[in-house]
Amino acid sequence: MTNNLDLTQSEDAFSVLYETLAPRVYRYLLSRTPTADIAEELVSTIFLRAFTALSTFNGSGQTAFQGWIMTIAHNQLANWYRDTGRKPILGSLEDQESLAITTPSAETLAEKHEQLNELRAAVSSLSGSQQSLITMKYTQGLTNAQIGNRLNKTEGAIKQLNRRTLKALEAILDSDIQ
Repeated sequence: MTNNLDLTQSEDAFSVLYETLAPRVYRYLLSRTPTADIAEELVSTIFLRAFTALSTFNGSGQTAFQGWIMTIAHNQLANWYRDTGRKPILGSLEDQESLAITTPSAETLAEKHEQLNELRAAVSSLSGSQQSLITMKYTQGLTNAQIGNRLNKTEGAIKQLNRRTLKALEAILDSDIQ
């Protein structure tokens, strides 16, 4: 992998970096969450956020991108703790070492990668306002009120737009499955 990957020009470059960094992000989360399922769910969320916010990435090269992804991972983990009200799990050193060694199988990573590609395609087929809403709400973590202020709309209008956007996204994903 080269340090001159232009992420804004190539979805393939993002895919390569996903395949390279997903195991590291997963190990980081697995050692800090109670279950592998939660860690896997957070990995998906992190890379979705990274992909939808790719235009805001100002660095160059793999090292800068890796730092950016790990920052998103840290922030997403903090959000998860705040949302669930859980305290960090502290265990023995042996427990931490065994968790650090555990990585998802190649099959699991391939499935997650395919899901990410399907979600990416589904999001790109939404309208511009729906894509903007997804970016603000799920990537930037803004509340409905904050989004409403930015778009000069009421909080209720944003809730409605979010509901319609999620239904449209669900319909697109369901039609791809059939």
